[in-house]
Amino acid sequence: MSDNELNTQAINTIRFLAADAIQQANSGHPGLPMGAAAMAYVLWLRHLKIDPADPKWPDRDRFILSAGHGSMLLYALLHLSGFDLSLEELMRFRQWESKTPGHPEYGLTPGVEMTTGPLGQGFASGVGMAIAADHLTARYNRPGFRIQDHYIYGIVSDGDLMEGIASEAASLAGHMKLGRLIYLYDDNQISIDGSTDLAFTEDCLARFRAYKWQALRVEDGNDLDAVDEALHRAKSDPRPSLIACRTHIGYGLPTRQDTAAAHGQPPGEEELNGAKEQLGWPFEPRYLIPDNVREHFLEIARRGKKQRKDWLDLFARYRKQYGELADEFERTDAGRLPVELPDRMPQFAADKKGLATRVSSNTVINAFAPVMPELMGGSADLMGSNKTQIHGEGAFSAQDRSSRYLHYGVREHAMGAAMNGMALHGGIIPYGGTFLVFSDYLRPAIRLAAMMKQRVIYVFTHDSIGLGEDGPTHQPIEQLAALRSIPDLAVIRPADANEVAVAWLTALERKDGPTALALTRQSVPTLDRSRFASAEGLRRGAYVLADLGSKRPEIILMASGSEVELIIEAGSKLADEGLSVRLVSFPCWRLFEQQPESYRDEVLLPDVSARVAIEAGSTQGWHRWVGDRGAVIGLDHFGASAPYQELYEHFGLTVNKILEAAHQLWQDKIILGGLE
Repeated sequence: MSDNELNTQAINTIRFLAADAIQQANSGHPGLPMGAAAMAYVLWLRHLKIDPADPKWPDRDRFILSAGHGSMLLYALLHLSGFDLSLEELMRFRQWESKTPGHPEYGLTPGVEMTTGPLGQGFASGVGMAIAADHLTARYNRPGFRIQDHYIYGIVSDGDLMEGIASEAASLAGHMKLGRLIYLYDDNQISIDGSTDLAFTEDCLARFRAYKWQALRVEDGNDLDAVDEALHRAKSDPRPSLIACRTHIGYGLPTRQDTAAAHGQPPGEEELNGAKEQLGWPFEPRYLIPDNVREHFLEIARRGKKQRKDWLDLFARYRKQYGELADEFERTDAGRLPVELPDRMPQFAADKKGLATRVSSNTVINAFAPVMPELMGGSADLMGSNKTQIHGEGAFSAQDRSSRYLHYGVREHAMGAAMNGMALHGGIIPYGGTFLVFSDYLRPAIRLAAMMKQRVIYVFTHDSIGLGEDGPTHQPIEQLAALRSIPDLAVIRPADANEVAVAWLTALERKDGPTALALTRQSVPTLDRSRFASAEGLRRGAYVLADLGSKRPEIILMASGSEVELIIEAGSKLADEGLSVRLVSFPCWRLFEQQPESYRDEVLLPDVSARVAIEAGSTQGWHRWVGDRGAVIGLDHFGASAPYQELYEHFGLTVNKILEAAHQLWQDKIILGGLE
């Protein structure tokens, strides 16, 4: 068999493994796997540096299928290349507890570098991976020791390029000259509704050239040598590269090729057999992998095994010469924190005037940064407002890859996705800042970070109407409730500087999902911890600040963030009236939910139904904690433009409102005869 015949047979194996699985599942997207199989084959067989025996090898190339609906293309490639993904799993495509879900899921299927499906996310996260790769190259490589030397590859679709996040991320990547980033564009000119002419007629390559990318055209995506040549050109250019390959969606399907019908429907038996006949493939058996094709694909594993061995030998020599750097590289790649980190946590003295929690956050960042080279962060053009800067650190740029500070520009969504890519790459713990109200702009990326359980930290400042004069467009109301609804995202709204310090350490220590810090613009008192419980209680989500009065608590006041000072003052007044009051700081619902029921009951005392919660945001969700007979003081309407002290007074976020609610609850208890 000639090389050309073997290539054709191998590509058709990919196509029909995908098509057979989709047909058996009676669900899926055959169009992309059948149309993009040839260019994917060239990338994997001739370029991709991976070792299926060690999918997490640090110097591997990363491959992202941004068009995640074409997941069977990736599953076929992973199986054929020797990853721990059996043929039986391909046969269980889209079934319960299979390793081959409808869209690729990070952490489930060996070799899947990120969860994709929401279009544009993979494209933008690849930018973050390229940032991480370039930064780690600058930090760890030494003359004669290129221990970081890999590329970020991806397959992107028309839909990916239509999404706004792709434009944000592409603009940033071009500005930064991320030459390790190479995307194959599956230019099949079809989307779900039909021809891309319906809504997408721009000159994509001209757009990407304007973004300062190298933009190449392959007229026939089935021309293997042309795809190969374009990939070589991309690897030799200092700019990121987009290679537009003209492909045919559903290649081979007799009536559906080049139509929207090929996109997201199983082909049907007749259409599938027609494609097999047209491409010279046997109708039976299904899931056919010819022996010579299987042997041919194992070249990927053989090559990768040698590349990884060579790297391990190189790293052993590197260790002898640069022992401390080698240890640091291994620690950060494994995600282990420096043992001395807790000792670096600043302690803040009691201060009635206090600090804005965004300011104390910056103090904590700069306390941790000297011993955490992996801490890399930035802001969406709000560095001075978010207080995210690392003192003495330059900006990561095309000219300086070693610096750890990132200027994302006004690109919140791209920032969120890039942070996902940096965390997924390994060796980096990313953080990024914007105003809390603009968390809406990056919510899809936050959701994916939570789904993938990535250690990403969001610094959301200006967390309430406390920002004052900027008015309702910038004052978050529903954002805390919306973020709290995302599974596995810990939303922490600290009450003072010491809670901020513990919140940061908690976020860094979390390995099961991202963390959002909601921080104030206005100053809040630094609590006197000789009077109140240690801020270490934040680690458990909610904790008893103090019990006021001589008896067992009769009423519980709870709050987060800047409103904690209000419950302290109100509690003192109630105690002066003879009531026994429990004060609860409640910075993080998620962490509290994770505590044993015994601890939750210890804090909230199930037999005490007189409870008041106050928070400068939506009341949604708080009734879970105050119960049916409790009261919640908050804002279920938009804010206004005025000094924040006036806003708090006008909107009832006051000590007097807390007292009114508490008195009413206590009066109701007396009238009802104390039904506790």
